[in-house]
Amino acid sequence: MSSVALERTIFDADHDAFRETVRRFAERDVAPHLRDWADAGQVDRDVYRQAGKLGLLGINVDERFAGGGIDDFRFNAIVIEELCRVGAPAVVMGLAGINDLVTPYLVSLANEEQKHRFLTPLCTGEKIGAIAMTEPGAGSDLAAISTTALPDGDDLVLNGTKIFISNGMLADFVIVVAKTDPAAGKQGVSLLVVEDGTAGFTRNGPLHKVGLTAQDTAELVFDDVRVPRENVLGELNDGFGYLRHNLPQERLSVAVTSMASMRRTFDQALTYSCDRTAFGQRVADFQANRFYLAELATEIEIAQCFTDRCILDAAHGTLDEVTAAMAKWWITELQQRVVQRAVQLHGGYGYMREYDVAQDYLDCRGGPIYAGTTEIMKEIIGRKLTRA
Repeated sequence: MSSVALERTIFDADHDAFRETVRRFAERDVAPHLRDWADAGQVDRDVYRQAGKLGLLGINVDERFAGGGIDDFRFNAIVIEELCRVGAPAVVMGLAGINDLVTPYLVSLANEEQKHRFLTPLCTGEKIGAIAMTEPGAGSDLAAISTTALPDGDDLVLNGTKIFISNGMLADFVIVVAKTDPAAGKQGVSLLVVEDGTAGFTRNGPLHKVGLTAQDTAELVFDDVRVPRENVLGELNDGFGYLRHNLPQERLSVAVTSMASMRRTFDQALTYSCDRTAFGQRVADFQANRFYLAELATEIEIAQCFTDRCILDAAHGTLDEVTAAMAKWWITELQQRVVQRAVQLHGGYGYMREYDVAQDYLDCRGGPIYAGTTEIMKEIIGRKLTRA
């Protein structure tokens, strides 16, 4: 049983055909392996190669670099939605992490040689990329990072530690956010690519998270790592502006993940409450529960409408940081309420790990934290509202 949903009008026939491809991939190549990947703390590299073969990576990348050549975020959203449909938000963070976090920087900033070296193997799934922003002492406040990359001849010497890095253990290269002019504060931030095997670059992990256990998360340590200047993306010291430009899409990606995941959770809770009986009637027939279901179904529909508008904005290149912040905090917080109530509707079974809703309960909690906390999202919105 599924909830009554409003018709979504943002997709056309090409999107529908692509969705079928992603759905087959999710059901065949992802769903059967989720438990094994959760035990291993990371997905198998083959899933990236298969995604690359099917054109699910680098959707907006020029075909010269093995990409899809389609700059339309609706396709990115479909990848997220279909993976969430099979209960794989941990895999979303790996594959969508490439589409929505890593490739946008390479597409907009990399030169021709860098694109051939990094972007092409990323789109084929032969290489895995990551981006390293967060540090042990600097999370949402990127201006406070302490990692430095100081010029020394033809190289930059990188020192510092990054934490909670998605794809951190598997990554063949990492885009690192570092201060190349520490005295200039956020005006002295740069982006540079550090390749696997570079002397002084080590990793710790996978880190043991509460949920999303199949998602590879690591600590990265840089100890006098020499990075050639040709590995700098864009202009030196312009990195903070690049980050502000790309963060809205990352935050929308998180919102789409929460949106699709909560729909699955709600539908399962609805089915369970209509099938389960207590005191001689269905759980769904108790007025209190009917009201909870009605309230959540309504909020989910409202949230989907707003999410779809944001997806269209991203597809048209008009998504701004305030709207993305609104979507990110509201949708991830709504997911907390939906999952919380879904667990309650399942009763004791909702607390059992073999039930999907229990795993959803663990997986969803990171949503209001990563890619900028709820509080930071509200700060972004509030500053815009009160700016003189």
